Amino acid sequence: MNTNDDGSPKIYLLPNLMTAGNLFCGFLATLKIVQGNLVVHTATIGASAGDPYFKAAIWCILAACIFDLLDGRLARLGGTDSPFGREFDSLADVVSFGVAPALLVSRVLLSEPEMEKAGWLVASVYLICGAMRLARFNCIAASGVPGAGKDFKGFPIPAAAGLVASITLFMLYITNDRIEHWLIKYVLPPLLLFLSWMMFSSFKYPSFKNINWRTTRSLPKFLAIVVAIALTVIYYNWMPAVLFITYLLYGFLRPFLSRKMKESIEDEIEDDDEAAPPSLQA
Repeated sequence: MNTNDDGSPKIYLLPNLMTAGNLFCGFLATLKIVQGNLVVHTATIGASAGDPYFKAAIWCILAACIFDLLDGRLARLGGTDSPFGREFDSLADVVSFGVAPALLVSRVLLSEPEMEKAGWLVASVYLICGAMRLARFNCIAASGVPGAGKDFKGFPIPAAAGLVASITLFMLYITNDRIEHWLIKYVLPPLLLFLSWMMFSSFKYPSFKNINWRTTRSLPKFLAIVVAIALTVIYYNWMPAVLFITYLLYGFLRPFLSRKMKESIEDEIEDDDEAAPPSLQA
């Protein structure tokens, strides 16, 4: 049972602490964006005065992605997945992966006078599509249909926000931490509109929910994962963008992959001797 005797939902500590961390990072990102925007309008040294605040907001969004990854893992690991955790997670996601990226683009990266109206429109479309995508996800999760949570239908909003943040971080890296006009005009608005469509598309993405502490990997695959993590730590300015783009493209390539290859990548099949109870093992 996921409710107390009085009908109130049970609140499990560790998963919901991770969700609270996600929400805190989203709020901090929003706060940094507002502070940076105020600095831009009051500083005498030009628009670049707000760049440190915007970069801090980007890191907060990426940190929220990590917290979002951990809360679900901890809930499934401890068998504490609950309706309260699902709803709390969605509310946090609206702030961290909906409001914060939309505000980052509309108030900062699209602050050119001739693009201000377009910036509000693009950011609003992204935010609305993200919120509706989360509502659809909750409906599917609450339906109780077997295998409903195995895949994500449409591009997940945490991955969409991570892609926006990581690509913006990369653009700041190649322009020496300065937001350049051509990058603003030709990269971010189409990206947000594309991600808005992808969140409601029929492309399916793996949730990797079957990966847990008992998941095994061959030595070459294990080394490849270690190398990927090491590269992300060393080349933090551009490697996150590579990871999020790879995940985005995987949804397009997935229908053309063989079943064996998909199972190898996504760990769809657990080891029968471990997954089955003793009475069902051969």
